[in-house]
Amino acid sequence: MGLLTIIKKVKQKEREMRILMVGLDNAGKTTIVKRLNGEDITTISPTLGFNIKTTTYKGYKLNIWDIGGQKTLRPYWRNYYEKTDALIWVVDSADLARLEDCKAELHSLLQEERLFSATLLIFANKQDIASALSVAELEKVLDIGSITKRRCRVVACSAVDGTGLREGFDFVVSDVSSRIYLFS
Repeated sequence: MGLLTIIKKVKQKEREMRILMVGLDNAGKTTIVKRLNGEDITTISPTLGFNIKTTTYKGYKLNIWDIGGQKTLRPYWRNYYEKTDALIWVVDSADLARLEDCKAELHSLLQEERLFSATLLIFANKQDIASALSVAELEKVLDIGSITKRRCRVVACSAVDGTGLREGFDFVVSDVSSRIYLFS
């Protein structure tokens, strides 16, 4: 029995996933996590450092690492990459002024060796705002077409009303479980 088989069997019993949620500041990462957990979202302050939330979703224990996105915190993101099963990149689809910065940070993140095997979900957040870019427009601006050799999906969502969040997490859980667990 190979090491990978042993690891898969251990993971099968745990049915646990490590999810790293990152993006620029004010993209809506914490709001998404709180909405998923059914928590109050009326008062949310910027994440200084990180928060870990554990929730059960479709029979899996999701450990979601919500990492602050301020420019001063971004160099520290690399401290959280180890053993990441899925990467959720949250984009403020209505923040047109920072989309180039968002693209640069995303593509830089995707060069990290420790994240090569991680499933990638991009939440196109704040779709409830009239000026928000559509998924197709956002894919073009962020050059999503150049992301190859990686399981990736872009999902339109609104952390405020919850639209699209289940679709995104369904993709993450389905993709990660098909790779890591023997009998999902």
